[in-house]
Amino acid sequence: VEKVSLDDALTMSIEQNHNLLELDTALTELESFDAQQCQVVELRYFAGLTIEETAEVLKISPATVKREWAIARMWLYSRMKDKG
Repeated sequence: VEKVSLDDALTMSIEQNHNLLELDTALTELESFDAQQCQVVELRYFAGLTIEETAEVLKISPATVKREWAIARMWLYSRMKDKG
């Protein structure tokens, strides 16, 4: 645990909210051309499901989840890096 001043905490909170807005925008864009990749990201990142649990929910193979997860992460990283 690291102590931070109230001013620093406010700045960090604003930056985190900005990043979440960028992530939401990027996910919306991803969903428009690959809904399955978006679902994988939502289940893995936000719901915290494992590869196997995600595969079960989406009724796809774990190998497909791994592939979609890797591709979506690369795309999101690239997209958010370009916007940042």
